[in-house]
Amino acid sequence: MKVENIRHSLAHILAAAVKEFYPKAKLGIGPSIENGFYYDFDNLNISENDLPKIEKRMKEMIREDIKFEKKLITKEAAKKLFKGEKYKLELIKDIKGKATIYKSGNFTDLCKGPHVKSSKEIPFDSFKLERIAGAYWKGDEKNKMLTRIYGLAFENKKDLTSFIKLLEEAEKRDHRKLGKLLDLFHFSEIVGPGLPLFTPKGTIILDELQKEIERICREHGFEKVSAPSLTKIDLFEISGHAKKFSDELFHVSSASSHKFALKPVQCPHHTQIYASKPRSYKDLPIRYMESNKQYRAEKAGEVGGLNRVYAITVEDGHTFCTIDQVKDEIKAIVNIIEKFYKSIGLWDNHWVSLSVRDKKHPEKYIGEEKDWNLCEKILKEVSDEMGLEAKRMEGEAALYGPKLDFMFKDAIGKEIQIPTVQIDFATPKRFGLTYVDKDGKEKPPVMVHRAVLGSYERFLALIIEYFAGAFPVWLSPVQVYVAPISEKHIKYAKTIYKELISSGLRAELKDENETISKKIRQGETQKIPYILVVGDAEIKNKSVNVRKRSKGNIGEMKLDKFVETIRKDIDSKN
Repeated sequence: MKVENIRHSLAHILAAAVKEFYPKAKLGIGPSIENGFYYDFDNLNISENDLPKIEKRMKEMIREDIKFEKKLITKEAAKKLFKGEKYKLELIKDIKGKATIYKSGNFTDLCKGPHVKSSKEIPFDSFKLERIAGAYWKGDEKNKMLTRIYGLAFENKKDLTSFIKLLEEAEKRDHRKLGKLLDLFHFSEIVGPGLPLFTPKGTIILDELQKEIERICREHGFEKVSAPSLTKIDLFEISGHAKKFSDELFHVSSASSHKFALKPVQCPHHTQIYASKPRSYKDLPIRYMESNKQYRAEKAGEVGGLNRVYAITVEDGHTFCTIDQVKDEIKAIVNIIEKFYKSIGLWDNHWVSLSVRDKKHPEKYIGEEKDWNLCEKILKEVSDEMGLEAKRMEGEAALYGPKLDFMFKDAIGKEIQIPTVQIDFATPKRFGLTYVDKDGKEKPPVMVHRAVLGSYERFLALIIEYFAGAFPVWLSPVQVYVAPISEKHIKYAKTIYKELISSGLRAELKDENETISKKIRQGETQKIPYILVVGDAEIKNKSVNVRKRSKGNIGEMKLDKFVETIRKDIDSKN
């Protein structure tokens, strides 16, 4: 018995229970989803305090051995059956041929299935109604907002309990809560939603990430460039992005009749840097990297936290090379991705997607078929030769070419795609980019797109939750926290603090008139890697007493010895 059948059947039982309590509620849809199910209702005014009674009734229904009976009926019969259910009638209009319904006890729903044969197949202790949310009918914000009831469902109570514990852990790690607690970023109603403001501490993390990724990329020949956020719309019309992102572009105009757009991507700008002067085969490969703002007019209902924003800081790179150089370039980028993700401990938990075009819908893509065939072949060979074991994913390609996407798991095991490598034959041809080959002939270069950490905002959300705010020392906004025991120890604490700053460490002095236990507690709450306590003994011995995050007191040591210890942590990226 598939767990999807259990979840789908529970959605029907939920709807039946709701209709018993609230007969005037109107039915939307109720599918199974990852980890559970939901059902949408109109004309339903309830709160989460009402969920226990609905769940109790669902469990009673499960024990009643309700059969799920499938029937095929005509569209006319379906319209009569669902008279008064306007959302069901809207769905019936789109049905070709006969309509499929499922009858379960006194409840009938328009549904293709599949379901369990009987409610007794559902373990009554393996599900739980989770929460209530708003959802637009058919996911369109132009439609009415419905009431959605979410439920969790698994094959047994053990799996349900384990997942609930995982959710509780995720709640503790929520990047929005930790971002506020650790003073990393802020959203202002005056600035607008989806436009995060990064505090000094949050900016330190972003800067350190950027420095590290640029350091690794420079080792592989990438050079830093910078392009403006504003550009003539013509650039994106040539690249195809104006059509691709037509609903997501921010258009900018002025009293002087300017017609500009905020850039949704950076690759078209990089083509123009390449085109700024003649190029020879001897110049290739040319590699550009840039970390800069991009802008997407996301749907208002989808914007939230750092995972979905309007202003995205994207770590981006593009290589212009010959066809003979493509494979080596891709392998080098895969090595960059591996090196970076190993440095933060995420590499051991990933898989790779070979994202190719949907051949049934060629209108979704730009470029020639022979180029697409060659690009897909090259990426498959790279996957085989590097042992990536990439899974072929139909229809997941970019606008201009296939790609290798690296999938990682977040704090609760949900998959998230961040790094990507993409081959592009089409864009250089669209912009008329050329280089002169050995025979003096002009040829278009191949363009390789890559993103290692992708969006800084999304990546920051990932690592806040992954580390639960306890960042590695090299990323921690405050690496050392100096805590004098009493007022008479402040002078010595200040000396220690100044020496730490002179050593290039990010330190903070806690010299308020508070107890030492409170100071230590505050440092631990802020998840600072090292706390240096100083008192009479430390002044006498010209030393510091070191507390290490998660290990507690590790003893007294000379300051230069401590600096050497923390430097090893930073340099090793532990």
